[in-house]
Amino acid sequence: RISISCLLPASWHFSLSPVGCPRVLNTTLRQVVVMGILAAAVSLLYYSLVVISKKYGWASRDKRFHRYLARVTDTEATDTNNPNLNYGIVVDCGSSGSRIFVYCWPRHNGNPHDLLDIKQMRDRNRKPVVMKIKPGISEFASSPEKVSDYIAPLLSFAAQHVPRAKHKETPLYILCTAGMRILPESQQKAILEDLLTDIPVQFDFLFSDSHAEVISGKQEGVYAWIGINFVLGRFEHTDDEDEAVVEVQVPGSEHREAIFRKRTVGILDMGGVSTQIAYEVPKTVSFASSQQEEVAKNLLAEFNLGCDAHQTEHVYRVYVATFLGFGGNAARQRYEDSLFTSTVLKNRLLGTQTGLTLDSPCLDPCLPLDAQEEIQQSGQTMYLRGTGDFNLCREIIQPFMNKTNETQTSLNGVYQPAVHFQNSEFYGFSEFYYCTEDVLRMGGDYNAAKFTKAAKDYCATKWSVLRERFDRGLYASHADLHRLKYQCFKSAWMYEVFHSGFSFPVSYSNLKTALQVYDKEVQWTLGAILYRTRFLPLRDIQQENFRASHSHWRSFSFVYNHYLFFVCFLVVLLSILLYLLRLRRIHRRMVHNSSSASLWIEEGLPPQKIPGP
Repeated sequence: RISISCLLPASWHFSLSPVGCPRVLNTTLRQVVVMGILAAAVSLLYYSLVVISKKYGWASRDKRFHRYLARVTDTEATDTNNPNLNYGIVVDCGSSGSRIFVYCWPRHNGNPHDLLDIKQMRDRNRKPVVMKIKPGISEFASSPEKVSDYIAPLLSFAAQHVPRAKHKETPLYILCTAGMRILPESQQKAILEDLLTDIPVQFDFLFSDSHAEVISGKQEGVYAWIGINFVLGRFEHTDDEDEAVVEVQVPGSEHREAIFRKRTVGILDMGGVSTQIAYEVPKTVSFASSQQEEVAKNLLAEFNLGCDAHQTEHVYRVYVATFLGFGGNAARQRYEDSLFTSTVLKNRLLGTQTGLTLDSPCLDPCLPLDAQEEIQQSGQTMYLRGTGDFNLCREIIQPFMNKTNETQTSLNGVYQPAVHFQNSEFYGFSEFYYCTEDVLRMGGDYNAAKFTKAAKDYCATKWSVLRERFDRGLYASHADLHRLKYQCFKSAWMYEVFHSGFSFPVSYSNLKTALQVYDKEVQWTLGAILYRTRFLPLRDIQQENFRASHSHWRSFSFVYNHYLFFVCFLVVLLSILLYLLRLRRIHRRMVHNSSSASLWIEEGLPPQKIPGP
């Protein structure tokens, strides 16, 4: 026999017997009602816990997926009516012009481990809020008083898109790059002073003295590295075993145990004039000499992206190096100057006329087969004709890498910390992408053997055949005759810079050449706004902590208020019902005992003592 009883809020019990019909089937109506109400309460509690566990448990795992999906498909217009959106503005003052970028982000989620979810603002037509003007700001070096009027159209454009009520809390950053760096410090200071004086008078944006400055090439490289890794989600923390991780020795904590976090990507960017490389150095580096250590201090950047300076999980050590003269066009110019000088010297020594007429051109292995080119220097013209020899072209341009015999060095003998090739990933932009995709149609995952074969075949193809293919539209839409003519040289240059200059092995398979990331062009300005607003989440976190300390019951976030109300309501209802049933039971006993005593008296029997209720 199994007996089940409940003492609170009113006593009741029933039993199950193995013999005959179970007594539960013979129970009174009150027991059935009580059992039903109890089952309903238990079911409601179970349902509440399941729903909430889905919301706060599984949702946290799905959160990353939805964030990636949002980055891929985030083309919707920004909801300017959303009061929880914050805005930020960055002006990129380059050498040829200035561009303004408007960014937005929702309220921080209060988790100090997460960064702000910054996105580029989009207008009603779903286009990025970007505007460019010419010329560059450095053109006003002799008339700095005109700089504010020059940049005013950009700020007016931003003011039209950012809600008026948000202007005073919207930070504005005016960051000047290459064009301003070459100006004397006095002219730089005059231009910045004019901006700091006039802009606060005309616009209500949050604009302080530190918000206008000339940034170094190192800072620009760091910002570009931050932007790429942020878009790729490499700053997010994960427990997913499929994610690639790296062991990191956090700067300033060499005596502590290393931590494991998501592997960041390095970037390679080859423009027309310069080439830049940036990547994280996870562990403490060693130096071959004190001179090398001194040089390394200017190439290694240590910074904390987290909102709390005492937390080290977002501390990164990044190597950034920029090499002027190693861009595709500048390298070609250096090559032609060398070819011109060596040919003139050879003509003097041998008494020949090579390259001085069309009938006796100078042979250039870095031009496609039979392609013709003219170069001029000091008023003298030299005629070139391509032989399309890719291997010979590589051999000729190798000395232009200016490599040294020192260990851990790259282009121009500049210090370069070791790269863990087995556990690293790089993205190649600009010329790395154009060289592989525009003509060879091999953009994406880089394979040295396939690239070399395709480049050889291209160089060895007659120029007339290449022109015919171009006229038939077989190459990328933005590829022009200039690209066709110098594709052979630039392919060899890119190959040598990557494998000889930066010492990446030919077997390296983790380079991706790209023009965009998630169908979006990632600017260094994204990294700049992310770095410069990194402390803003502290405001939201402190507000959340203040609310939590004054309303302790909210810490029980696993139960919604309406669920708690229903549970309390059911408990009170159950207590009242059980109490009424208890009173009814007592009443029935009293009536039954009274009737029994009357019956005994009528039959002449002595009345028995009636137990009290």
